[in-house]
Amino acid sequence: MEAQQIALLSKEEISKLPLFKNLSSNQIVVLQTLDQCIALQEELYNTALFGFDSESKPTFTKGETQTGPHLIQLATLEKAYLFQVNPEILNFLAPIFSSHDQIKIGFGLKNDAHLFRKKGIELNSIIELSKCFSSFGYKNQVGLKNAIAILFNEHFPKSKKISTSNWARKELTPQQISYAAADTYGAILVFEELLRLGLLPKKHSEHQFKAPNTNLKPRIRPIKIKPSSDA
Repeated sequence: MEAQQIALLSKEEISKLPLFKNLSSNQIVVLQTLDQCIALQEELYNTALFGFDSESKPTFTKGETQTGPHLIQLATLEKAYLFQVNPEILNFLAPIFSSHDQIKIGFGLKNDAHLFRKKGIELNSIIELSKCFSSFGYKNQVGLKNAIAILFNEHFPKSKKISTSNWARKELTPQQISYAAADTYGAILVFEELLRLGLLPKKHSEHQFKAPNTNLKPRIRPIKIKPSSDA
């Protein structure tokens, strides 16, 4: 039996929903130097599950070469890490992205993978959440804004002005910082809710979240199982 599709709300309807609650500013860490990264190396290298995204300075001229990513975002349920990219930081992050033990989840990661590949980094253990809504009857991809509305009945604001801003600037604005953190934190919440509801595709089943020969375990709440009516 096919899943019954839940109708997507219009932009106007979504804008009237309760506002999505992002991480607080003290839960967002902006990292600009290798020394700052090394100070967090243990917690970063021992985290099994990250929300993931990247931002690049937009190109507006035909033929202009994309030099991104300029910002890389990783998030857990408790914290968002925003890395302002330079060669040293990219090299520091490479083991996380190439790791088969550390799962990276997000929306629209195809372009990110392309940019990383140009930098000589292959992304492994990636889960594309936009394709995880077949249980709701959607054959096409679902974006983060709609996913938050479907699962939590909340309005996840997406500002085009901020998304197309200069992500290569030395000092990010508070609006850029909040936007970048929300994209990856929101992905973590969507993943956790799909897992809790048992609606992730089988290839992303719970058994795949503990990779062989590793002690890394994702920090997620257990799936709630309803008692059998026959009990």
